[in-house]
Amino acid sequence: LTVVFAGDGAPAGSYGYTNSGYSVYEEENDRLTESLRSKVSAIKSLSIEIGTEVKNQNKMLSEMENDFDSTGGLLGATMGRLRTLSRGSQTKLLCYMMLFSLFVFFVIYWIIKLR
Repeated sequence: LTVVFAGDGAPAGSYGYTNSGYSVYEEENDRLTESLRSKVSAIKSLSIEIGTEVKNQNKMLSEMENDFDSTGGLLGATMGRLRTLSRGSQTKLLCYMMLFSLFVFFVIYWIIKLR
């Protein structure tokens, strides 16, 4: 049994896969695999950045929620004081206006009487 070799040193019975498109396909697969690897790496870094940004945004939203709650409490307390002030001071205000009008009336009466 003798094995006949082709000119490139490969056995003649292997149909010359090394010289045919097989190595071209292998190189193409390697190139596409490397391209896919770089795209996966880019997507991974992008997803990590998105996760970091989401954490920062959630933290900022939480801080804003706390600020709004404290501002709402302060505003509620102020409105309560204004309501209390307006209820209690209406009678005082009416009394002061009556006293002022009586004072003005007596001043005008006194000015007219002196003439």
